[in-house]
This record gives sequence, C-alpha cells and structure tokens, in this order.
Amino acid sequence: MTQPHADSVVYRTFLPGDEAAFLRLNEAWISKYFALEPGDREVLSDPRKHILNPGGQICIAEATGETIGCCALIVIAPGELELAKMTVSENVRGRGVGRMLLQFAIDEARRMGAHRLYLESNTKAAAAIHLYEQLGFRHLPAPEHESKYARANVFMELPLREQVTATVT
Repeated sequence: MTQPHADSVVYRTFLPGDEAAFLRLNEAWISKYFALEPGDREVLSDPRKHILNPGGQICIAEATGETIGCCALIVIAPGELELAKMTVSENVRGRGVGRMLLQFAIDEARRMGAHRLYLESNTKAAAAIHLYEQLGFRHLPAPEHESKYARANVFMELPLREQVTATVT
C-alpha cells in the first residue's frame, strides 16, 4: 500500500464488514505495548453488541479500500461517551491520520449529542496523550472507581459544549 497522507484518507462511521479490521488494528497495538485484557477481548469480539447497539459508534479511517485506523465512541452515561480503542496502522503513523481521525470522532460525538468525551490511556502512549492535549482534552485525577483496564494510568476529558444553566430573573 502506498503511504497515504491524512488528506487522501476517507473518514467515516462503521459499516458492516468493518469488524475484522477493528479487531486486527486493536489487537496489534494492544499486544505490542500491553496485554489483551478480558475487557478488550469482550468489546473486540462483538463491537456491535458492546459499542453500536447501546448507541455508540465506531469511526474508521480508510485509504484505498484498506482500514488504516479506528476509534470507538462508547456510551457511558446519557450525553457522555468514552473515546476508546483508537489506533492507526503503524505504517501510516506520523502522517496526520490519527489527528484527523480524532477530530472526526470528536465531530461525530457532537453530532450524536454528547456533551462530554472521556478517555483512559497510559503514559506509554505519550504521542497519543500529546495529541489529545492538542485537541483540548484535559487531565483528570484517577477516578474513585477502578478502571476496567489494568493499563490505564491517564484519565482525560473533553467538554463538547458548556452546560447552560437557566437563571430566572
């Protein structure tokens, strides 16, 4: 495959048949840096059941018919989505694909009516964390509840719209 630039990539939402690429891309990066955990296996084995059917979405980056990136938007509460399972094929990293995919996911979350994006990451993913910071995510203290992922040691959020409070005069 020729090395695409972010501008030549198609960014879209999940289509039937994307399951295998979603699994392949995520297994590759998770296995390289961490270990696949039961929560990973559950979501990756049936993204329709665990992401799409509850109202979430999967965003896809595609070049010349090949899926080169993906990102999930998982419903965690009304109006709140978790940005998860974001990755770009190693052979296209550094070309802006991740930035464009993340922006597409943020725009999709807004379109879905979300007011907040939440994510969990790891300090080993320094480039991803830097990208999240550049696009407005802010760091949070570790949550009081235990993460579903042992590898999670970075917690961030992006408010998508300010909450409007009505004042009566």
